[in-house]
Amino acid sequence: MISSCLRLYLILLFAGMLTVPLAAADDDAGSIFIEGYTNQLSYQPGEKVALHLSSSEPQYTVEITRRGPENKTVFKETRKNGAAYPVPENASSHGCQWPAAFELTIPDSWQSGYYNVRLSVADRGGKFIQRNSRSAESNLFFIVRAKQPGSQTKILIQLSTNTYNAYNNWGGSSLYSYHGRANLQGHRVSFNRPLAGQFANWELPFIIWAESNGYQLDYAANSDLEFHPELLKHYRLVLSVGHDEYWSAPMRDHLEQFISEGGNVAFFSGNSVCWQVRSEDDGRALTCWKQWYNQDPLFPDGDHRLLSTLWSHHLVNRPENQLTGVGFLYGGYHKSHGQFMDGSGAYQVHRPAHWVFEKTGIKQGDEFGGKDSIVGYECDGCQFEMKEGLPVPTFKDGTPRTFEILATCPAKWAPGDSLWYDRFEKDRVGAAVLGMYTSGGTVFTVGSTDWAHGLRGKDPVVQQVTKNILDRLSK
Repeated sequence: MISSCLRLYLILLFAGMLTVPLAAADDDAGSIFIEGYTNQLSYQPGEKVALHLSSSEPQYTVEITRRGPENKTVFKETRKNGAAYPVPENASSHGCQWPAAFELTIPDSWQSGYYNVRLSVADRGGKFIQRNSRSAESNLFFIVRAKQPGSQTKILIQLSTNTYNAYNNWGGSSLYSYHGRANLQGHRVSFNRPLAGQFANWELPFIIWAESNGYQLDYAANSDLEFHPELLKHYRLVLSVGHDEYWSAPMRDHLEQFISEGGNVAFFSGNSVCWQVRSEDDGRALTCWKQWYNQDPLFPDGDHRLLSTLWSHHLVNRPENQLTGVGFLYGGYHKSHGQFMDGSGAYQVHRPAHWVFEKTGIKQGDEFGGKDSIVGYECDGCQFEMKEGLPVPTFKDGTPRTFEILATCPAKWAPGDSLWYDRFEKDRVGAAVLGMYTSGGTVFTVGSTDWAHGLRGKDPVVQQVTKNILDRLSK
C-alpha cells in the first residue's frame, strides 16, 4: 500500500510540479550559485573594477546596468573562468579573500551613477526530467564618480553605503543581533563580501524623480567624503537620502568644513549620522561597538572622541544635531517599532511663509505627505518648546542657534531602546522635525527616512519642497 506522502509526491511529479535527477540515489547534483563583490565602492572613468567571484559553474555572465529613470545596460559578457571558493569563518568581519575573476576599465562614456552588476550562471548538465537546466543569479553594485567633478552639475549625492554594510549579515554577522549568526551582534563588518544594499527603497525613488525632472546628479559613496574630500570643493549642494545612519569622524569633519566654507547640504533622510564608525583596511571595513561602547578598544584610553557608539552619547559629546540640526535622541519611530502605528505619516506645517514652502499653497496647521507616509520608519528631531503656538528649539541638545523648525510629526523611541542608553528618558515623546539652519552654508533636514516615498507617490507638496531646495541650494 502506497503511503499518503509517497502518493502526493507521485501526483506532483507526474503533474510536472516537481523535477528530479535521473539518478537521484547515486548522483547529488549539488547547489548552483554565483556571488561576488568589487574591490572598491566607487570609481572614476579610467579606473579598473575588479570583481571577486565564487561560482559553482565555470561559465557565467556579467551584466552591468546603470539604475535610474531608465535602466541602461552598458556591458554584458559571458566568461568561462568561474570557480568556487570557501567562505571563511570570519567572512563578515574580515572578508572572503576570493581572487579577482574579472576586471573592467570604466569607459569615459559611463555617466556618474549607481551601477548594478547582475551575475548569472546556468547548469547545462541535462540531468533533469522536466527542465534541462537550472540557473542562479545575484546582484552587486558599484558607483561611478564623475570624471570631472562638478563640471556638469553642482549637486553631489553621496549614497549610504556604510549603512548598507552595517545591515549586511552575509557570512555570519552584521552590526545587529536580530539576524546575526546565533543572534550574535558583530562589531566589525567588511565590504569584501557580497553586498546588495538598501538603494532601491529610498535613494532610487529620489534619483528617478530627480533625473526625470531634469536634475543631473553626480554620485559618490559615503566613504568618498572620508577618502576623497577634494570632491566637495566642486559642488554647491551635497545630498543625503533615506537611511544614512553610519558616519566616520573624517566624513563629518570634511562635510562640516564644506558647510563652514559656504557649501550647502540637504538631509532628505532620517536616523542620519546616528552611529560613529571607524574605517579600517583603507575603507574596506567598518568598526562600531554601538551599545557595547565599554568594550571598544579605545574606551580604556580615556579619549572618547572616536568611541564607536552614538554620536550623541555623552562620552563622545558630538551630537549629530551639530551637523544635521536634528538627532535620533529627540526623534524615534513613527508607524514602526510599535510607535504611532496609527499615525498620520504626515508633517504638520508651522511656518508656511518660509521659502521652502513657496508655490505649495500650504497654510499653517496643514498636513502633507500622509498619503505616502513620508514620516515613517526612523525619525530625527530636536528638543523644543512651544512659544506663542509655535515650536522653538531650546538649543540644549547641540542644535545650531540659527535652526528654525518648519514642520513636525510625533515620533518616539521603542521602550527597549532605553536599556542601552543610560540617559534616555523612557517615556519621552519626540518628533520628526523638518527645518533649516545657516552657518556659513545652509543645511536643510526632513528628519525622516521616508521622504523619497512622497516623490515616488508624486505628492505635489513633497515635489515642490524638493524642487525649492534643489533649485536654491545648488546655485
